[in-house]
Amino acid sequence: MENGDGKLTANYVDVEARRIFHAEIEWQNGKITRITELGAERSADGYLVPGFIDAHVHIESAMLPPVEFGRIAVRHGTIATVSDPHEIANVMGLSGVRYMQKNAALTPFHCFFGAPSCVPATPFESAGAELGIAELEQLLDDPEILYLSEMMNFPAVLNSDPEVMARLALAHERDLPVDGHAPGLTGDDAGRYAAAGITTDHECFGLAEAEAKLAVGMNILIREGSAARNFEALHPLISTHTGRVMLCSDDKHPDDLVAGHIDRLAARAVSLGHDPFDVLQCVCINPIKHYKLPLGQLRVGEPMDAALISNLVDFKVEGTWLAGQKVAERGSSLLPYVESEVVNHFKAEAIDMAQLQIRATGGLLRVIEALDGELITRELFETATVESGFAVPDPRRDLLQLCVLNRYQVVEPAHGFIRGFGLKKGAIASSVAHDSHNIVAIGADQDSLLEAINRVIAEKGGIALTVDGHTELLPLSIAGLMSSHNGDEVARQYATLDRQSKMMGSTLRAPFMTLAFMALLVIPELKLSDRGLFDVGSFQLTTLFEEH
Repeated sequence: MENGDGKLTANYVDVEARRIFHAEIEWQNGKITRITELGAERSADGYLVPGFIDAHVHIESAMLPPVEFGRIAVRHGTIATVSDPHEIANVMGLSGVRYMQKNAALTPFHCFFGAPSCVPATPFESAGAELGIAELEQLLDDPEILYLSEMMNFPAVLNSDPEVMARLALAHERDLPVDGHAPGLTGDDAGRYAAAGITTDHECFGLAEAEAKLAVGMNILIREGSAARNFEALHPLISTHTGRVMLCSDDKHPDDLVAGHIDRLAARAVSLGHDPFDVLQCVCINPIKHYKLPLGQLRVGEPMDAALISNLVDFKVEGTWLAGQKVAERGSSLLPYVESEVVNHFKAEAIDMAQLQIRATGGLLRVIEALDGELITRELFETATVESGFAVPDPRRDLLQLCVLNRYQVVEPAHGFIRGFGLKKGAIASSVAHDSHNIVAIGADQDSLLEAINRVIAEKGGIALTVDGHTELLPLSIAGLMSSHNGDEVARQYATLDRQSKMMGSTLRAPFMTLAFMALLVIPELKLSDRGLFDVGSFQLTTLFEEH
């Protein structure tokens, strides 16, 4: 899409000067040429603000490629994302990152990518690829790569692991920012983590943790995604540390993206009493400054990247512009649907019932407890329900079977048990399983569990739901992570599966998103990789049965 010419009369919002006035804004070849002050603000004309920026997101989690993500996001006044492509990098390595860049080039929407720092995230899981020092150098030398993505292996940073420190040095040598990922870290450990040159964190659970990280020089990204929701706990920072706060979604499923994006967080912040100028500073300006993004801030000589909102209370988006081209109007995207190339890495083969059987060896069962709205889990110990010498799921006790199957080679699945999903019957399965994206599945009975897993395998990626002998599946043909179809249709299909999972008994707000994080080994306390149960505290594999 070519840059545009045009002019607009609106209430001009100068965020940094904290002024609003009625103005005529003119632009040519996509850049603002004149801002003419006309007098006092007039509410009927709407408010022109710099476009909203999602300061940290994995686009793949929306199950849409960048071109389609952008087509949906502009409806909400979003003009850009700071995007970590480590999901597809774990599946396909360097070629996966290049795929995202190539696909993003098909849209005027701004996807600013980082170089994934931890692929795979840990040595205790099997990813589809690795990004070593040579690949990271290649990416960081690319002028389109603007930062080093979240350093998830925080224990290695604290232990000054030579390999990890070399990765950080690559970014520092190029004067590029480094994103952090250090859930629960405070005190001296937070100081040592920040001292390694890591400048952000989006994993804070509570205000005290965030303030501890601010105290050692880090910036805080307040996250509100489909599964992890920390806005309620952290929003006071918008007023107390305005210049050092950004807002992000991290992971956002397609139905949530269709419903709203950063615009909804801005409105929510204002409803909680925050000054609209402080809110706009966090969602429009701070990401540009921190990541040095080549975006306009509504100043003469800069790109016309903007959103027109009805008022500074509900933030209803009336229009969105990218480099002077109007790309959305009153809830409708003006960008065309563009078909995306299909790429994948999937070698798993169908399994049989014998591979789901778990011999009860005695002692207490080590159980993962999932928590609604959180990525963290708890470790529980329960007596196993045993039939014919095998531990089996027991939905009456909300004790469900959890399975992770390597999708990059033909091997035996790993098993565990989980509480917190609440399924009374059936099973759900997905090839979206952060960060290595093996197949992850939960079942209230083994027949349903087997069917759901095998349907995902047959489609070479997707999310599946099996209940009463019937299976429905949303195919994810692009790397087993994203759909090549229209985003609105993907959102409808996903919403249907989500609704059905709740009819099966799940009490979680986002069952499939929560499922995707049960294999994420860098979030406490207990998770399951394709190699077995993992104790995040000791950062090592552990046993399913605890002998006493």
